[in-house]
Amino acid sequence: MRAIDPALMVLAHQGAKAYAHGFDLLHRREATRPNEIWQADHTELDILVLDEVGANVRPWLTIVIDDHSRGIAAYRLSTSAPSALQTALALRNAIWRKGKAGWTICGIPEMLYTDHGSDFTSRHIEQVCAELKIRLIFSQIGQPRGRGRIERFFGTLNTCCLAALPGYIGPGGPPPKPGLTLVQLDAALRRFIVETYHHAPHSVTGEPPEARWSRGGFLPRMPASLEELDLLLLTVSRPRQVHRDGIRFQSLRYIDPTLAPFVGATVTIRYDPADIAEIRIYQDDRFLCRAICQELAGEAVSFKDILRARTERRRALQSTIKDRRSLIDQVLTRPTTAPSIPVVPPSPTAKIPTSKGAPPLRRYQHE
Repeated sequence: MRAIDPALMVLAHQGAKAYAHGFDLLHRREATRPNEIWQADHTELDILVLDEVGANVRPWLTIVIDDHSRGIAAYRLSTSAPSALQTALALRNAIWRKGKAGWTICGIPEMLYTDHGSDFTSRHIEQVCAELKIRLIFSQIGQPRGRGRIERFFGTLNTCCLAALPGYIGPGGPPPKPGLTLVQLDAALRRFIVETYHHAPHSVTGEPPEARWSRGGFLPRMPASLEELDLLLLTVSRPRQVHRDGIRFQSLRYIDPTLAPFVGATVTIRYDPADIAEIRIYQDDRFLCRAICQELAGEAVSFKDILRARTERRRALQSTIKDRRSLIDQVLTRPTTAPSIPVVPPSPTAKIPTSKGAPPLRRYQHE
C-alpha cells in the first residue's frame, strides 16, 4: 500500500478536481512589461459596513491589477453585486490618470484576463475591448489557478488592512458590529494601496509595484480624451430635453453655459451612479459639455456666465438672420426681364405653306 502512487490515490478517492489542484503540471506565466496583461476580478470583503440607511452589509470589491508590476490599476467598492456597470467603471478608473502622487499606473492594456462572470462576458465589455484594441482572455471554467496574482492580493488585503479595521469578520468568530461606512472603508483601502502596498517590495518580484511599473520611463497608451473613454464605458445613459433652466434629472437640475444653443433640443446624458454631482452631455455621440448640479458639486455657475452665454447665442442667431436677409435681398434685386431678341421681318417673297382647307399660320413678334 505504501508503494501506491499518491496521485493515483487522490484521483481514485477524491476525484479529478482534487487531483488537478495537487498534481497537474502548471505553466507559470509572467508578463514581460507593464500593461501587457491586466487581471480583473471581484470579491466579497470579509468586513461589515453601514450602508446609506444604516443597515449592515458586506461590500463587494472590484480590482484591476497589472500582472508585471503587481500594482493596482484601479479598485471599486460597492454594496451591490458585480455587474457590467461596476466592471466598466473600474476599467475607466484604471485606464485614466489618477492625478494622485504615488499612483501613476494607467493606460490601455494589451490583454485583459478575467473569469467567466456574466459581467466580464457581457456584450458591452466585449465591445469596449474591441474599440480599445484589448484582447479579452478568459480563464478555464472552475479553475482559478490562472488568477493567482489577484487572489494573492485579496489575501494580502485581508491580513494587512481589513483585519485591523472595525467590523472585520474573522474566521470562526461571532459576527462583529460594523464601525465604518462605505466612504470610510474606501478611504482606508486607498491609503493602504497608495501609501503601503505600492511602495513595499513584493515578495515575488522583489520590487515595489509602483517603481517596477514606471521603471525605464514607460509611457502607456492612452485614449484621446476622458470624454471619449466615457462614451465607451459609461453605460448609464438617459435621453433628456434641455430646458431654459438646464437639464432636470432625478429631481436635480444641471446647468452649463454651453447648453445655451441647445435649449429645446434632446440630448443624451451619461453619468457615474456613484457621483451624480456632474453629468456628461452628448448629442449624436458627440460630447458637448459637463453640466453640474450646484447643490451637490460645491460649485456655482454665475449669473455672468449665463448672461454671457445668452448674449453669444443671441448674437449668433442675429448674425445668421442678417446673412440670410442679405442673400434674399440679392435674389430679389436681380433683373427679371428677359433679354430682348431681335425680330427678323419676314421676306416679302416668302410664302407660308398652308395645308388645304386649314387657316394660314400666324407668326408673332416673339415667336
